[in-house]
Amino acid sequence: MKPKKWRLMLATVCNPWFSNIATLQLASFAIWEIEMPGRLAGARIGANRSKLSLPRTEPFQTAEEAWLWTMAALRARREGARYTANRGLVGRPCEPDDVVRCLDALYRRRRVDLVHARILRIWGERQVPPNPAYANERCDFRLWREALERLEWPLRVKGIVI
Repeated sequence: MKPKKWRLMLATVCNPWFSNIATLQLASFAIWEIEMPGRLAGARIGANRSKLSLPRTEPFQTAEEAWLWTMAALRARREGARYTANRGLVGRPCEPDDVVRCLDALYRRRRVDLVHARILRIWGERQVPPNPAYANERCDFRLWREALERLEWPLRVKGIVI
């Protein structure tokens, strides 16, 4: 029996988190023809393009905004809330764990220390950055700024921050 040729639609965008939203909405599809064995002849793979829709997401403006959102989501999860991607008022281009993974990668490469992570956790749970106008928060503010400046580039590369 002669193998049949089937068309498979493959998105030209491999990982949507590394592209901006305009690119995602205008993403074109490549059609690939492959040889399929005869026993799969009854199935049409990728026959309906209209069902494929990419979620509208809005990247964060700053790393600070991304971090405060992450801490709010992690706190809600710890308190028992169920997280469903892009079900909030504004869809985000990541999960809270993605931001934490970026921070973890910086820690493993020794770009941030445990004291940076501690300050990010403490002030992230409070949902406000430290205020340098208060003498007892100046040191925390310096560590907060250092950590977020170092965290901004990995988040920008992943498309989480504009």
